[in-house]
Amino acid sequence: MSQPVQVFKILPTVQQYDWGKLGTSSKVAVFAQSAGIVDFHVDESKPYAELWMGTHPKSPSLIPASRETLTSYLARNQVLMGEKVSHKFGAEDGNLPFLFKVLAIEKALSIQSHPDKATAEKLHTQQPDIYKDPNHKPEMALAITPFTALCGFLPLAQIATYLANVPELSALIPRAVLEKFSGVAPATDSNAPAAKQALRDVFSAVMTAPTDAYTTQLAMLIERYEAGAVHAEEECVRELVLCLNTQFPDDIGTFCAFLLNYVNLSPGEAIFLGAGEPHAYISGDIIECMANSDNVIRAGLTPKLRDIPNLIGTLTYTAAPASRHVVKPLPFSATSSSTLYDPPISEFSVVSMALTPGQTETHRPIAGPSIAIVTRGNGKLRWGNDSLDVAQGEVIFIGADTAIDLFATSDEKRLEIYRAFVEV
Repeated sequence: MSQPVQVFKILPTVQQYDWGKLGTSSKVAVFAQSAGIVDFHVDESKPYAELWMGTHPKSPSLIPASRETLTSYLARNQVLMGEKVSHKFGAEDGNLPFLFKVLAIEKALSIQSHPDKATAEKLHTQQPDIYKDPNHKPEMALAITPFTALCGFLPLAQIATYLANVPELSALIPRAVLEKFSGVAPATDSNAPAAKQALRDVFSAVMTAPTDAYTTQLAMLIERYEAGAVHAEEECVRELVLCLNTQFPDDIGTFCAFLLNYVNLSPGEAIFLGAGEPHAYISGDIIECMANSDNVIRAGLTPKLRDIPNLIGTLTYTAAPASRHVVKPLPFSATSSSTLYDPPISEFSVVSMALTPGQTETHRPIAGPSIAIVTRGNGKLRWGNDSLDVAQGEVIFIGADTAIDLFATSDEKRLEIYRAFVEV
């Protein structure tokens, strides 16, 4: 039996969620135009939110010539997965352990978290129409343009500062809960059970506040901010609060600006969100990689179903600076052209590569499958005696144990590629 081709192009899929950027202002739309998707045409009035690359059953990538799903093809050609990956992740059915995406964010995504494996299995059994798979969904966001997000709970002392200076926020929380939180906030160990419980009580009080109470307090907050009556301690989130209220008027999720870290990432910077970490992406374009799941527990800033009890019940309540979530870039190869982002989970890592015209880069064999997307320029991939020309927007599958050489062939633009992989 002949061996399958080790490197080949695949067709990604497009998701048009309301929060996506419109038309060709979206990198998702721009990349999709060049990816070879049959009958894909950009409508400048429609949002293009996500480009999916992988085997998730909701929207699997396809083999261009045959229109076969990548899942089915990999199930028939297990050598492309690698024996160790197939064994560890049960990937004999062709399901990759990761899902690779591009996101183009015009307005905020929901206040959300993702379940751990045990919780995902439970939710999928109980509500399969909402939680459509039994897998966990740790994820990493890598900025390719300036990117803003809420991620993880603020340090307790910073939350206490907001509670003392934002009367509209503290008005939503019972006095006993406030007093208990004030008692533990100065503690040095924010991971102590009492500190976690106090934070949970504050968050729960805010997210379950009666509608008439939070809409009244939010209106007062917006009126005060628009009038310029802002305490110095609030200035750093004033514009965020006004923006969120414009996008989602009268939404309790806006108050999360006072409870979660607000981060501004430059291109090349990345954050990792593990199970049970509250977050919301606000704006920008990112490369995103996650375990192969679409499970999301939402609680605010969304027209979709809100599952506040499960969100409150499954968070870690770890309070820490945003730096806790930052993924430190590392060298991937002997040169400085490839950078590794390696979060603390086994399902995936991501390599970014940037080559100037005429430059060459070699990637060692990886003991697992990869998916790569060209985000800028033109180039050529070579492996063994074979080669493949690639251009912006095209998506490539690279089989396990395949060494590749990458060449930037454009005379004007550098070649930029992001490659997700799993290796055991």
